[in-house]
Amino acid sequence: MNYYLLVYGVYLPVTVLLTIWVARTLFKNGRLFLVDIFHGNEQLADSVNKLLLTGFYLVNIGYATLTLRTTEAVTSYQGSVETLSIKIGTIILILGGMHFFNLYVFYKLRNRAQEYARAYHS
Repeated sequence: MNYYLLVYGVYLPVTVLLTIWVARTLFKNGRLFLVDIFHGNEQLADSVNKLLLTGFYLVNIGYATLTLRTTEAVTSYQGSVETLSIKIGTIILILGGMHFFNLYVFYKLRNRAQEYARAYHS
């Protein structure tokens, strides 16, 4: 049996579906946060949200494509599972890391905007 086909056959759909699910979840739930950061400017918040979504897809699909190549021989079901766990686990860590990085950046932007609003309205 060609175990590489097994790895690719599982890895690609799982990675694509996971990326799409996370992207949609962040896009939907992040909108309110962005509207708050941009002081109710929904058009700007939606535009930034779409740009973030595009960047998210590019980074994750690009990385998923790069990791298709495996350096070790996959010669058994065990090797297939181990290879898949490394590849999918890495994608999950990258998705989580990107999420928390974006949250940090937007938290800082929101604080800066609130400080500016307090100083401006005082």
